[in-house]
Amino acid sequence: MINHIKFNTFRFMRHALLATAIIALAQTANAQAELQPWGNLTGIRKSGQLFEFESAISVVWKSEKNATETRKEEQQPKYTRAGKSQIVNTAIDSLILSETVTEAGNGKANINLTVTAKKDEAIQGVYFKLKLPASYSTMSVNGASPSPLSALNSTAKEVLFSAGNQQIKLSLDEPTSIIIEKSDNSFALLVPVQTGNMTTGQTASHELTLTVDGEINRNPVNIQLDAANQGRIFEGFGGNFRLQNPKTDPQVIDYCLDNMRVAWGRVEMPFAQWQPDENSDPLKQDPNTTLNPHVKASMEMAQRLQKIGMPIILTSWNAPKWAIIGEPKSRPKPGEQWGNPLNYQNIQTTYKSIADYIVYLKSNFGVDVTLFSFNESDLGINIRVTGKEHNELIKGLGAYFVSRGLKTKMLLGDNSDATTYEFIYPALNDPDAKQYIGAVSFHSWRGWDTPTLQKWADAAKKIDMPLIVGEGSIDAAAWNYPDIFQEQVYAIEEINLYMRLLSICQPVSILQWQLTADYSPLIGGGIFGNNEPLHPGQRFWNLKQLASTPKNVYAIGSKADAPNITCAALANKQTPDVAVHLVNNGPKRDIVVSGIPATGKKLVLYITSKKLSMKKKSNIKIVNGKASFTVPEVCFASLITE
Repeated sequence: MINHIKFNTFRFMRHALLATAIIALAQTANAQAELQPWGNLTGIRKSGQLFEFESAISVVWKSEKNATETRKEEQQPKYTRAGKSQIVNTAIDSLILSETVTEAGNGKANINLTVTAKKDEAIQGVYFKLKLPASYSTMSVNGASPSPLSALNSTAKEVLFSAGNQQIKLSLDEPTSIIIEKSDNSFALLVPVQTGNMTTGQTASHELTLTVDGEINRNPVNIQLDAANQGRIFEGFGGNFRLQNPKTDPQVIDYCLDNMRVAWGRVEMPFAQWQPDENSDPLKQDPNTTLNPHVKASMEMAQRLQKIGMPIILTSWNAPKWAIIGEPKSRPKPGEQWGNPLNYQNIQTTYKSIADYIVYLKSNFGVDVTLFSFNESDLGINIRVTGKEHNELIKGLGAYFVSRGLKTKMLLGDNSDATTYEFIYPALNDPDAKQYIGAVSFHSWRGWDTPTLQKWADAAKKIDMPLIVGEGSIDAAAWNYPDIFQEQVYAIEEINLYMRLLSICQPVSILQWQLTADYSPLIGGGIFGNNEPLHPGQRFWNLKQLASTPKNVYAIGSKADAPNITCAALANKQTPDVAVHLVNNGPKRDIVVSGIPATGKKLVLYITSKKLSMKKKSNIKIVNGKASFTVPEVCFASLITE
């Protein structure tokens, strides 16, 4: 991925409790609108139930470009929260867009949109676009009798859309010309913020209100486990520890390692700093005097993790100039590819330098490297290879490791996303490569649909290797708008993905990006300019709760009978350990889990939500393999052997 001190524990916890109380007062329970940081609403909650839709800000051009909409990774937005308001500032070409979404009660949100032209623009208009789910089939304009949803170009002050017992109502301050478009089997409502050309400095704005209503589905949910269907081992939650922020990384690393079980660790090999001169002998460097400070810090990080007992993944994000073709680059110019290819005229020297690093790490810091990779080389961050070259690299470097007496194996993949799975196929299908592969790896930034994730599970099974989610999280651009890390929408989506990864992919570990200040699960401490006392946020408690899964359990079958419950279950036939994790992405409801394996241990329930921080409930009774309990709205719950 592009990456852009310990202190007295009692004093820290006092500050953390104070900061948590301040946040609870500032961000009340009215946080109902689900706003993505690029400006698109994905729904509004009422009593925890999400009434789903999608909005966007759309610019319709007079040119052949037709229309451009706000969407993930298409613009460079900034996201902030101010009390009950969420604010997104972004731009489409020279049009500066500002959107403020303010909570206005349970199931209701006010939206203010402003557009400002930095230069003259020939446009048909700028619109608030509401994309309706396919289930919505009727509409009522200005209080008229409901009619079938259809294309429309009319003046309205209120439009009500219905789908069975669910409703979405758009309210405007004054009658406005609106458009309802039909495309295939879907409909979209367009409300103009500006119509016609804009001149330099011109500003236009519009306010509207969205209200959702309908029956809240509080039906009990049944989760059935299938302990006989035992899958692959889960050794535990892991973390990335690439050092990038010397002032703020240590406090986050200390807190995470002191307060959760981290089973796997991934650290950086600063290749460019390790051997900048091709003709030098890096093994002669003195760790106390001549070793590059960043190299030394990275080696000490690996040492610290291994002393805790973690297997170590060593990953290189860069390489010295002599090892690559072209000037080193981390970001491409328009039309250019990412990263640099390896210089194959010097490939044997590259192999030697990497092996020297691993030998040095063992000799001077006592670290055995389990796996090695170039980070996201399918994309080129910052080393770029083809799938065929990746296969040759696995065989060439893997064989060189063997020649040096090293037990280090190669990661197959370590891909930027799940979507680029074809990158691993040459090595996956090459019998000569298997002996050098230690695990299969991908990063979870994109490609969350079940068929794509299943391809990775199938790949690992094909060569009988562990699968690792080398970088776990959900938005590779979130470092641009870090306030989103404190929002429930990010925390729930992230842990919901992890449940799906556990269930579908059955990885040996998911390694969080990162357990440092970059993508920090902690809040304050000067990170991202926030000077509150450092304290855990909802994301931290989610991760700690997942990390509380017993050691060395295996994925077992699990299925919920409700679409907004995501679950994953793990157990071990040889031990009494069990873990049932679930994300409730809806209202408060009763849960019944059946098929729990026999265990002589006590089962406890942990719940993390916007209001609860891994709250423990110990009075969970198991009768004939069945447990019944209640979970609050929008939460992460875990039933775990104590």
